[in-house]
Amino acid sequence: MHTEFRKAQPAREMRSLLAFDRKVFPASDRFTADYWKELETYWMLIDGVKVGCCAFEENTDFHEDGVHAQLKGSLYIATTGILPRFRGLGLGTMLKYWEICYARRHRFGRIVTNMRASNTTIIQLNKKLGFKKIRTIPHYYSGPEDSTVVMDLLPPGPSQNSICDPSAP
Repeated sequence: MHTEFRKAQPAREMRSLLAFDRKVFPASDRFTADYWKELETYWMLIDGVKVGCCAFEENTDFHEDGVHAQLKGSLYIATTGILPRFRGLGLGTMLKYWEICYARRHRFGRIVTNMRASNTTIIQLNKKLGFKKIRTIPHYYSGPEDSTVVMDLLPPGPSQNSICDPSAP
């Protein structure tokens, strides 16, 4: 199994990004084409097949009104997703590790992300990787209504540093 993380080209791949979003997230959680253009986006490919996607806002902190504040040294993970048919294979864990390594290679001292409170799978994975819950915002999501859990990860411990290959992009 060959795993690759490739930078997306939103101008050329917008249809693929929007289609991926439709397959992974409820309608109310999907990004607009304009927002995709603002993000640093990467595909996760297994044997050449797009199975996952993640996107970042660099030097940004999460803010509940959707207008994210600039915060030097903070990487906001705007999305992490694995196509439903590839879930349960450990690919989400691999993608989260890659996100942490991306942040470390690019010298971000803090990673922040948010997710639906009902998405216990990603919350537990984030906790396992050292993320801490910093707040819950009620009624953040609609369709269906849900709270959002905001989590962050501060500078890594030795176990997180050892997973990152400094020669990777």
